[in-house]
Amino acid sequence: MNKLKYYTLILPSNDDKRKCKEIEIAKIFFNETFANSFDINSESDIFIQKQLLELSHNNSSGSSLIAQRCLLCFISWQIEQTCLSLEQQFGDFHGFKSRDLLGYVLDDDGSLEPSKGYKCLAREILENFDPDKSSLVTWTNRKVKQHRELNKYLLERGLYLMSDWAILNDTKIKQLPKILGSFHSLTNIEIKQAQQLLEAYHKIYRTERLCQRTDYKILGKCNPPRTEQLQAMIKILQTQAIDNLSNGLSTKVVMQKLQNLAERLREYRLHVRNASFKTISLDAELYKNSTFVDRVPDTNSNNIINPTEDVYEINEFLKTYRSQMISCLDSALHTVIAYRSEKLQKKDTEKVQQFLTALQLFHCQRLSMGNIAKQLNLRAQDAVARLLKLKEFRADVRQETLVKLQVRVIELAQKYSTPTNLLNLELTIAELLDEQIGNVIYQAEVEAASMQNNCAVSFFSQRLCQQLDTKN
Repeated sequence: MNKLKYYTLILPSNDDKRKCKEIEIAKIFFNETFANSFDINSESDIFIQKQLLELSHNNSSGSSLIAQRCLLCFISWQIEQTCLSLEQQFGDFHGFKSRDLLGYVLDDDGSLEPSKGYKCLAREILENFDPDKSSLVTWTNRKVKQHRELNKYLLERGLYLMSDWAILNDTKIKQLPKILGSFHSLTNIEIKQAQQLLEAYHKIYRTERLCQRTDYKILGKCNPPRTEQLQAMIKILQTQAIDNLSNGLSTKVVMQKLQNLAERLREYRLHVRNASFKTISLDAELYKNSTFVDRVPDTNSNNIINPTEDVYEINEFLKTYRSQMISCLDSALHTVIAYRSEKLQKKDTEKVQQFLTALQLFHCQRLSMGNIAKQLNLRAQDAVARLLKLKEFRADVRQETLVKLQVRVIELAQKYSTPTNLLNLELTIAELLDEQIGNVIYQAEVEAASMQNNCAVSFFSQRLCQQLDTKN
């Protein structure tokens, strides 16, 4: 955890050098607020942000605005990372640098009070952030990629963003059973409801859009449905919906259902078109936020080009990829455990068994560090924390998995991709895999923080416990 991110604001720059502004009042507040933390540098951003969010919502404390400022500084760093990522993925081909993007999305002046009549992007991100639905990193990444002016600039460079509404317009109702059933494993009832929802959307929204095109009106980007359009969709759904789909429908609910459907369709298209591989269910949130599609303009058509689909090959690829993901994670766990054990062996042979036992008790039996300390006759839970060094352990596993998986996936992709597509794929594969593996590690981090709250067992812990069982 880099605490500088919470009191240093990233600003737009005319060159490739990072331009920063330290907010002194935020620095003092942050250091005082977390002065009693065991080790502020080892604390997770998630828990730091949770506390800052609570403080920012507590208007009676008198420090809510400063807590907000700390979070806004952090958001500025994530905005920069998103722009750097876009440059890495698409910059060379489309001719832009991250500095070209930052001017559109870094508009925070660093003040405590929001400016009258104008709300910067960072404040919009923070105000609409729901920690129960996603991480602040993921949410920021998503909102930056949805920024209207940034999208306009990228479109001029040939990088096309499909809006939810364009995806829904371009999807045929008869495609849904294959996409939602085979790819997303939804039930027949859920698929039927989605078909009816899409049919209502086509009758109202797409029909009006087509009429505008016939009348030679300027169309541009698909805008969100208007309230009267949503109300018209509700009337259609109320006459034909099954299994209580229409019960309690409001314009807000219909809008959310349409967005959820579009996100599923987007995920499927990205997997097919850009080899954004779907792994275990822990990765679902990741690709809800993947919004960019590199599209070659079609001068003969105004329609979005549908990807070529070979379901058998896709399923075969994903099946093989999932097994490689598991294999590489298992291998990485074995390597890191062996390395850590060897390191401890040189210091104290007794520590090796304590380390393996502590891992098993924490991840498999889900005991608190205080209880583990008692079982291992250690002084206190901080001694267990120093023995396990979970953050360092997870980071090592992440890096080992990434190195191993990247090699295997590139080899695997050669069987399912043309040379041209493979070349493009290799340019982004490291980042894609790093995000996926990072999501597995993130789930393990969340689990470790709430082990005593009957949270779901993470995939990381499942594989780790299987590894530890073979050692006993």
